[in-house]
Amino acid sequence: MSKIYNYNHIFALESGQSLPSLDIAYDTWGTLAPARDNVVWVCHALTANSDVADWWPGTVEPNRFLDPEKYYIVCANILGSCYGTTGPSSINPATGQPWWGSFPRVTMRDMVRAHRLLARHLGIDHVQLLVGSSIGGFQCLEWCISEPQFARNAAFIATAAQASPWQVAFNETQRMAIDCDSTFGSPSAQAGMTGMAVARAIALLSYRGGKAYNKTQADTSRAATCFDHRVQSYQHHQGEKLCRRFNAYSYYRLLQAFDSHDVGRGRGGVARALQCIKARTLVVAITSDILFPVEEHEVLTRNIPDVHMEVIDSDFGHDGFLVENEQLNAIIQRFLNNKQQ
Repeated sequence: MSKIYNYNHIFALESGQSLPSLDIAYDTWGTLAPARDNVVWVCHALTANSDVADWWPGTVEPNRFLDPEKYYIVCANILGSCYGTTGPSSINPATGQPWWGSFPRVTMRDMVRAHRLLARHLGIDHVQLLVGSSIGGFQCLEWCISEPQFARNAAFIATAAQASPWQVAFNETQRMAIDCDSTFGSPSAQAGMTGMAVARAIALLSYRGGKAYNKTQADTSRAATCFDHRVQSYQHHQGEKLCRRFNAYSYYRLLQAFDSHDVGRGRGGVARALQCIKARTLVVAITSDILFPVEEHEVLTRNIPDVHMEVIDSDFGHDGFLVENEQLNAIIQRFLNNKQQ
């Protein structure tokens, strides 16, 4: 069961709007050392939750890079989600009803400011490692820039310094699918579910790519007709699977938050912003990632002062950070253990 930190004050958003208060759901593993110098903070991706052990297999285990016997591990659910942190399904005190579609837009910077409130509440002034993949990496980048002394080491995995037109196009197409659902806009937890199922099926194309689909979804037996293929049921399954655990209003707002990401906004550009990072940094790309291609990570390596890059060889595209846990564990362990790398 996640813990909840309540910030009972107005929380101003980058958009100019505000929330009257803020709940932040978080989970921890391990024991905080007396010197408070063994913290690993994980920032999660789009539809994940604060329970890292639930969604990142092979990581929160002894002798892994999230070793609870060695580290005090913290992960907080992001602002706008539906897993305990304030979001569209939370109650709006002004109406006594859930926010649903009236929930304000939030940005990556808003999410990081919420995390920083939680860190101060927990008495954590710095972490041994700040790690995140995908939009978790967005958050880590923002945090390392806005509070350069917070992380001694940082790992940015399958991520980027700003949302690209290619990524925003996928997100806009998903929102178009949700907008086509006539139930979206109604004050209900079930609103927009058909649209979100289609949106998730679209997203999977970008998460996996052709190599992964061709490797895992090829027909294994003769179909009833030439029009029936295994991958068709896979697409339906993925959409339905998300609908069983997520909310369309949160999904919509989080896609917009994704699009807001640009570390250079108001900071003189991406290069200047990245040069503010003080953490010893690891950048990890994935060979077959079409959403965050390897070359996009080179923007980070060209501009972060103390940086090392590794590439995971995988056919599973962007989802390689979830699938290739053995490679990822070896890379991060090597980075943490080699202080002079």
